[in-house]
Amino acid sequence: MTVALQRRGLALPRWFRPTLPWTITWTYIGLVLLLPLAGMLLKAAGIGPAGFWEAATSPIALSTYKVSFGLAALASLINGVFGLLIAWALIRARFPGQRLLDALIDLPFALPTAVAGLALSFVYGPQGWLGGPILQATGLKVSFTWLGVAVAMIFISLPFVVRTVEPVLRSLEKEQEEASWCLGANSAQTFFKVVLPQLMPAILAGIAQGFSRAVGEYGSVVMISSNVPFKDLITPTLIIQHLEESEYEAATVIGTVMLIFALVSLIVINALQVWGQRYQGGDASG
Repeated sequence: MTVALQRRGLALPRWFRPTLPWTITWTYIGLVLLLPLAGMLLKAAGIGPAGFWEAATSPIALSTYKVSFGLAALASLINGVFGLLIAWALIRARFPGQRLLDALIDLPFALPTAVAGLALSFVYGPQGWLGGPILQATGLKVSFTWLGVAVAMIFISLPFVVRTVEPVLRSLEKEQEEASWCLGANSAQTFFKVVLPQLMPAILAGIAQGFSRAVGEYGSVVMISSNVPFKDLITPTLIIQHLEESEYEAATVIGTVMLIFALVSLIVINALQVWGQRYQGGDASG
């Protein structure tokens, strides 16, 4: 077919010519990713704009958005600070158990989310190691509250900042810091004016990735929260509840809202990564 088109002067662009890898790639992506998403979008579009807006902005849905997005933002910002400190310790310091700590950072990636929720419940639950004797004495309750949701989100999103900052921190030239010291700057001035600006694109990208991961978390959160509407109910749990009640249209609409958010998050993350590459390239050229 391609040869016939070439003879007629109607050859397809080179990037559009169907080759075996091209065909296999798009077929697999279409079956695994695009087809299910298209089915969900068509299901959501079938209820009409008015029905879509009503389901997406119902009071209980809005409350779950506040819990999911608000606590995910809080968790990602906390991890932005402590993830930077952990990455700095792993790259710039030497201490006993460093390799073990480096391996444990990736544990939330490999650990099933239900196991993570179970572990957090053993620690922060009413009979847990911290939730029982210590937290109850102070009057602070973590399990079955919004605070427990935040703790679960922090747990599962921590590796994103650490693993995003590590390679950038490792590639920094120490000569820049030495030059700053020679010019009279102290350690704090060198960090905030020389090192941190170069790390900021990676930190923001890690925060954005952790934020996206925390918003979609279900397994660990559902086990440490009370799942009560208008209190600590998250959006993924609301979708499950709609499905259990055979409210497929409402579940599909809220799922579409989460899909739109995921696409926006993907654009933001890619933009931050491009900005970081340009920033580092500009520094190198300078």
